[in-house]
Amino acid sequence: MSEDLQSLMQNTGQRARQAQRRALALEPGRKNDALRQMAAFLRRDADDLQRANRKDLRNAEQAGRDEAFIDRLRLDEKRIEAMAQGLEEIAALPDPVGEITDLKMRPSGIQVGHMRMPLGVIAMIYESRPNVTADAAGLCVKSGNAVILRGGSESLNSNMAIAERLRAALGKSGLPLDLVQYVHTADREAVGALIRMDTFVDVVIPRGGKGLLARIRDEATVPVIMHLDGNCHVYVDQDADRQKALQVVVNAKTQRLGTCNTAESLLIHRDRVGDLLLPIASALQERGIEIRACPEALPLIPGAVAATDEDYSTEYLAAILSLKIVDSLDAAIEHINTYSSQHTESIITENYSHARRFLREVDSSSVMVNASTRFADGFEYGLGAEIGISTNRLHVRGPVGLEGLTLQKWIVLGDGHIRS
Repeated sequence: MSEDLQSLMQNTGQRARQAQRRALALEPGRKNDALRQMAAFLRRDADDLQRANRKDLRNAEQAGRDEAFIDRLRLDEKRIEAMAQGLEEIAALPDPVGEITDLKMRPSGIQVGHMRMPLGVIAMIYESRPNVTADAAGLCVKSGNAVILRGGSESLNSNMAIAERLRAALGKSGLPLDLVQYVHTADREAVGALIRMDTFVDVVIPRGGKGLLARIRDEATVPVIMHLDGNCHVYVDQDADRQKALQVVVNAKTQRLGTCNTAESLLIHRDRVGDLLLPIASALQERGIEIRACPEALPLIPGAVAATDEDYSTEYLAAILSLKIVDSLDAAIEHINTYSSQHTESIITENYSHARRFLREVDSSSVMVNASTRFADGFEYGLGAEIGISTNRLHVRGPVGLEGLTLQKWIVLGDGHIRS
C-alpha cells in the first residue's frame, strides 16, 4: 500500500472517530431532521445523480457487463425517490440510542440496567447498487454511528454524487459532516486498509459477491457482520397441509431467484411423496426451475437431473433447486444443519410438536413455520430497513436493522452508595 493511500485511510478513520464521538450528544430530533434533509437533497439533485450514473452505465456497457448487472447499477427517478422515501422512513422509526432496559434494584440499593449505544465507526463495503450508499448512511446516522462507505469501482460516480448530497444535508442540519464519508479511490488496497484499521473502525459490514465476502472473512482483523451464502431450505413434513406446501415452496423458490433468502433446497418426507412430490415438482418446472433430485426421487420426476452432494450445499441464485426425500423430521433437521449456510429454513407442517422441534433444533438465523423463506427481510420483520443479514453467532443474527447497529452498556444508578 502506498504512503498516500495509507495516510488517506488513517485520516478518514480518525475523522470518523471524532465525528462519532460528537454524535453521542445528538438528540433524536436533530438526527431525524438530517435524514429528512438528506431525502430532500436527493430529490432536488435527481438530475445530477442520474447524470453521474450515466457515466457508470456507459463504463459498464463498454466493459461488457450483462443486463442484470447494469440493472442493479441503474439509478432512475423511481429509484432515487425510493432512496429518499427510505431515508424518511428511517427518520420515522423509534431511536434505539439511549434506551434503558432491565433496570433492577439490587439489595445494596443501587439500580442496575442496560442502555443502548452506537457500535461506533462502521465500514460499509459493497458492490454495484448505488442505493446502498443512502440506505447505509441513513441507518448509521439514525443509530448514532459514523460510516465509512466504500462502494465498487463500477458505481464510483453514482456513489460519490449521492454521498456528496448526504454530507451537504448533514452540514445544513448542523451535524458533523464526517458521520458520512466516502472513500473516493478505486484502489482495491483501500478495502484491505479498512478491514484491518482496528484503531478507528469498530465493525465491517460487507454486501456483495462471494469473492468480496470471502476476502473480507479471511483478511479482516476488525469484527465483521455478514453472511457468505444463502442456502435456504424448505422441509415438507409428513403432517403438511397440501395447499400450503404447494404455495410456500413455489413462492420460496420462484418469487425472486437472485436473492439470499430464496429457497435453494427442498426436503420432502417419505410419507408425502405419493401426493406431493410430483405436483410440487411440476409446478416448479412449469416456472422454469431445474430440479436436481436425490437417487430415490430422480425416477419419479420427469426431466429431473441427478443431484450431487455438492448440490445440497450450493446457493444457486438461479432457476435450480436441489430435492431430497427424507425419512423423518430428525433426518430433515440433520440434513439442514449439515448443509445449510444458517440463513433461513422453513417447515411446512400442521403438527405443533414438529414445528416446535424445528424452531428449536435448526441452527439458522431465521427459522419459519408455514411461511416462505422470502420473508427473511428487515422490512418484512418490522425493522423498517436493514443494512444486511448476518449469520454470525455473536452480536446479531438475521436481518440487521437499527437495533443491530447498537450495543448495550451497563449503567448503575446510586445515591452515594459505597460497597461494604
